[in-house]
Parts: sequence; C-alpha cells; structure tokens
Amino acid sequence: MLNARDIIALLPILVISATAVLVMMGIAWKRNHILAAGLSFVGLAGAFLSIFAAVPLAPRQVTSLLLVDRFALFYMGLIIASASVVAALSYDYFKNRDEHREELYVLLLIATAGCAVLVASTHFVSFLLRLEILSVSLYALIAYLKDRNQALEAGIKYLILASASAAFLLFGMALIYADVGTMEFSRIREISLGGSSFALLAPGVGLIVTGIGFKLGVVPFHLWTPDVYEGAPAPVAAFVATTACSWYSLSSRLPPCAPAICSRFNREILSEFSLTLRLLTSDTFW
Repeated sequence: MLNARDIIALLPILVISATAVLVMMGIAWKRNHILAAGLSFVGLAGAFLSIFAAVPLAPRQVTSLLLVDRFALFYMGLIIASASVVAALSYDYFKNRDEHREELYVLLLIATAGCAVLVASTHFVSFLLRLEILSVSLYALIAYLKDRNQALEAGIKYLILASASAAFLLFGMALIYADVGTMEFSRIREISLGGSSFALLAPGVGLIVTGIGFKLGVVPFHLWTPDVYEGAPAPVAAFVATTACSWYSLSSRLPPCAPAICSRFNREILSEFSLTLRLLTSDTFW
C-alpha cells in the first residue's frame, strides 16, 4: 500500500502521466496545436520541479519494483529536460504541417514516463513493462509522418527489431528466474553467489545483454539506427537518441550482479581447465 511519502517520491512520474491524460482530454475536447504543446511543456516543467520535492525522501524503496534514489532522480531530470526540448522543437517542426499534430505530444509524454520509470526499476517486471510502454510509443513517433515512405519503413524496421530484442530480453529473464527464483536485481546477486546453476545464468545474462544492445544500438546491433534516424521526424530522432541515457542508468543497477556472475564464471572455467589438465597428464589418456 502506497503512503504519502511514496507518492511524493513518485511525483515526477505521476505528474508526467497526469499531463499525458490531460493533453489527451484536451485533444478530445478541441484540437489546438498551441494548447497541446503548451500543456505538455507546462506538465514537463512541473514534473521537473517536483523532483526537488522528492530529493529529501531519497533513497525511497517503493514496493519491490522501484527505487527512487538521487541517482534515479538525476536521470529523471535529464530525461524530462530533453523531452521539454523535444516538445519545443516539435512545435516549430509541425506547425506548418497538415497532419494531426496534437497526438505527438501524448506519445512523447507516455514515452517520457516510460523512461522515468525505467531509471528507477529494480525488478525485471517493472523494467519490462515500462520498456514496452516506451517502445510502443516510439513505434508511433518514428512513423508519425505517415505520408513519407521513409517514415513508415523506419517504423516497421524499429517495430520488428524492437520486438526481436524484447524476445531476447524475455528469454534471458526466464532463464535467470529459472536459475535464481527471483526477479529482483539485488536478490539475483545474493542467490547467484550460492549454489545456482551457471548453465542457466550465463545464457540468461548473454540474452539480456543482446536485447539491451539492440535497444542501445551498440556494435554489432547498430544496423537499424541509420534507417530509423533518417526516416523519423528530426525531433523524434533526437528523442530516440536521448532515451539511451535511461538504458545507461539502468545498466548501472545491474553491475551488482556482475561480481557474482564473474566469480561463478571464473570458478567454472578454472574447474574445467584443471579437469582438462588432469586428463591430459594422466596415463590413461595416452
């Protein structure tokens, strides 16, 4: 059950989500590009200011899914600031176009909320849910200029590759859960130091690294980036590039698992190496 302190800690995320609903209701009432852009900018500014109200409560564990600490709030501030700049650029970019322009701000706010939760995730469930909220918003944002063939091509390519990366992530999470029996990042380290099966843990980590590599566009998973950045509207391409900071912040929460995994890996490799040496030096082998 959430209390008042939990709500204050989650205030930046709640303000962004409420702004998305408010802009959506405004569009249903009357289409106005200036109104949609203005509400989005005011909501993002309010979310940025609400970070200062959450700072005194940090670190705050909100259920087992989210940890709102100064690290998460710092990255929330970066994401909200970048989304504000993208909203300002989007207004100038779309003001002379005939497409429905107002929905872009709803998608931008939803994607920003997804990034904000992503940086505070300490559980694979919250990580995956917010990842999909971010990804679905980006599908529509990238292909927003539907009269351009390049935009539709970029949207389809991102949809296919993002779905493939989500499949890698899900399979990796399933293997890790089958090994350690938990999805909390902190518990994975504790249990993996004990008697877990390295045969499940190593492939699971490898699949998750592959899925995150697709999302970040790092070598050798970067081949989708030129087409997507070329086909997407310029402000959207800028936002896609800035969402990488949420992935980098999330990756910093995973390294507590790394010492345990590396330790298990070293033990397994050394035991196999010593067994091979004993076999090669034994008389029965020759």
